[in-house]
Amino acid sequence: MELKKPVVKQDDCISCGLCVEICPEVFRLDEKDLSEVFNPAGAPEEKIEAAIDACPVQCIRWEG
Repeated sequence: MELKKPVVKQDDCISCGLCVEICPEVFRLDEKDLSEVFNPAGAPEEKIEAAIDACPVQCIRWEG
């Protein structure tokens, strides 16, 4: 059984930081201030889902 992981489409990211604010265990801003997933299993699925739902440009999705 393959686990699903959050993925950020950085081309669409507007660097708002909401995902990092909601779920810093999984998301961070990289050197270009774009969101990235650095620890896909760092938080419960519900907390990651809250960050996905909060993204104003919907550039975070589940993969897997």
